[in-house]
Amino acid sequence: MTTEVSNSKFSSVFAFIAIPVLIIISYIFYFVVLGDGSNFVGNDPNNHPLPGNYFGIIYKGGLIVPMLMAFLLMVITFSTERLITVSKASGNGSITKFVHTIKTSLALNDINGAIAACDKQQGSVGNVIKAVLERYKLVIKAGDLQRDQKAAAVQKELEEATALELPMLEKNLTIIATLASVATLVGLLGTVVGMIKAFAALATAGSPDAVALANGISEALINTALGIASSALAIISYNYFTSKIDTLTYGIDEIGFTIVQTMNTQSSAQTTASLN
Repeated sequence: MTTEVSNSKFSSVFAFIAIPVLIIISYIFYFVVLGDGSNFVGNDPNNHPLPGNYFGIIYKGGLIVPMLMAFLLMVITFSTERLITVSKASGNGSITKFVHTIKTSLALNDINGAIAACDKQQGSVGNVIKAVLERYKLVIKAGDLQRDQKAAAVQKELEEATALELPMLEKNLTIIATLASVATLVGLLGTVVGMIKAFAALATAGSPDAVALANGISEALINTALGIASSALAIISYNYFTSKIDTLTYGIDEIGFTIVQTMNTQSSAQTTASLN
């Protein structure tokens, strides 16, 4: 339990620190690297970017660009953090194989062997099932409990152990899901602002300037490109981790059902034996 609480606190502190740091890094990169005079005509950031210089083109996207860059960095950073956490939670080996091992041990009534498999698995599924198996051993030894009471005790332990483990896996996924929506909207906002500026500059020029208009549109669309890239990566990341967590949850539920079913079968056998 202490480990889960520590991991949860680390995830919260990590998010609290990472978000402002990444925003600061993005704005520094925007002004220092992208806004360097060597990227522009006449060595002046106020002029057009040099032909083919993408740093200059991205810089001309406006002050919303560094925020979009920060969103992209956040998606990468939190996806990496979740990947490490979920990988540790998955433990050693295949979840499917682990579930099969536990079910086989239960079928043979080898509770100690199932607990040993949980220790070897060293993941969230193993931790939850080990807690349930420990309670299962105690419940089986308690001869004064009815079958329904035993099943309820095991089910309660399963729910409590799951409630301690799984929230840690879902930590910071809300940030990734939020970025998936916000990044696109902010990118479109930057594009609209850029288009307004481009047409405003064209109107004040007095005569149509196809080159200026094309540059303005190109610069404005940089925001859309960054927003879509961040959003797409966030959606892929969120769906991947959600799928992994669902797999872990399904494994826990399947083993929990097997434990309760095994206990009911044994209780029925004992009842039949006593009647005979």
